[in-house]
Amino acid sequence: MSGAQNPTVEAVVEAEKVEPSYVAGHPVLDFVNTVAWRADESRRVDRVADAAEWARWAARAGLSASSLPDETTLRGLREALAVVLDALVDGTAPPSGAWDMLRDAFLAAREAAELPPAFPLRPVPATVSGELALLAEELLGDARELSCLHRCAGPGCGWFFLDRTRNGARRWCSSGDCGNRDRARRHYARTRKAAQ
Repeated sequence: MSGAQNPTVEAVVEAEKVEPSYVAGHPVLDFVNTVAWRADESRRVDRVADAAEWARWAARAGLSASSLPDETTLRGLREALAVVLDALVDGTAPPSGAWDMLRDAFLAAREAAELPPAFPLRPVPATVSGELALLAEELLGDARELSCLHRCAGPGCGWFFLDRTRNGARRWCSSGDCGNRDRARRHYARTRKAAQ
């Protein structure tokens, strides 16, 4: 049989299981974006599978906490943040369950953090989830940053990013990813229409 064979489901899943991206402009958003195709259940992929991968992700994201909590804590925080960020981008009130979970994470992170006798006075988080909770609290309390918060316009993508461009025209998580897909879709539509 000649020609390329159709890839197996395992090969497709493995292809999707690439390193997480750091394109959002903030570690909390990159954290939420560790789920690829978040808005498309049929393609959804968790790009951080275990504690070792969480440790690598945290180091690459520039987090300083060295102690990892259990994965359930990280995944719960990530999901609560995703729901709250979706509500924020959509201009709706966040669901109370996600909001309560975030509030509890903020309080637990502050309670567990060390407070060194040095200035500027900043709590030192005990765990990666604590550091992410404190960073999320800071992000969600910054009106200027929140005014730059967007969700990728790519169908099914669902990734968040801060648009700090001068004209505020960024639409994609990555121009080379969802942006290229959109350009290819539009090109295909134009050439198909021209051929009719």
